[in-house]
Amino acid sequence: MESHPKIRSFAPITGKNSRILILGSMPGVASLEAGQYYAHPRNVFWRIMAELLNMPENLSYPQKTQHLCSTGIALWDVLHTCVRPGSLDSAISDEVPNDFAAFFKTHPHISALFFNGQKARRAFKKHVAPSLDINTLPLYTLPSTSPANASWSFERKLESWQSIMNYL
Repeated sequence: MESHPKIRSFAPITGKNSRILILGSMPGVASLEAGQYYAHPRNVFWRIMAELLNMPENLSYPQKTQHLCSTGIALWDVLHTCVRPGSLDSAISDEVPNDFAAFFKTHPHISALFFNGQKARRAFKKHVAPSLDINTLPLYTLPSTSPANASWSFERKLESWQSIMNYL
């Protein structure tokens, strides 16, 4: 059996007054190679953010992340490390979560969590929720922006993702 190395997620992208936290599971191969969240050209995360936040799509990655922070959005992944050959969430194993206790202590203004896909929600409920007192924090699972979620049209994803605007 072929052994795969552990991969590591990125640091959170957040501002001092972030109000919502969008959580993925773990960056895919294209994102890890680029060192950027949602770097796969067919992942529609940044296109959705551009639509919702009136953000020009042609911004550089630092400009996009700055725009998110200025609108109160924080971005992170549930998992700190895992093993995953390729980019499919279904291939994830050996999951180790990020330190959410420390995150929430330093980001007290977070008022809702949004999961980018089912895997992020399941990993959070399994590894993070049992050890945190977050019963008052609304949790929303949104359709994955990944190209692997091809059964959802862009328009349908965008309509679901509009729910983040209620917290901004």
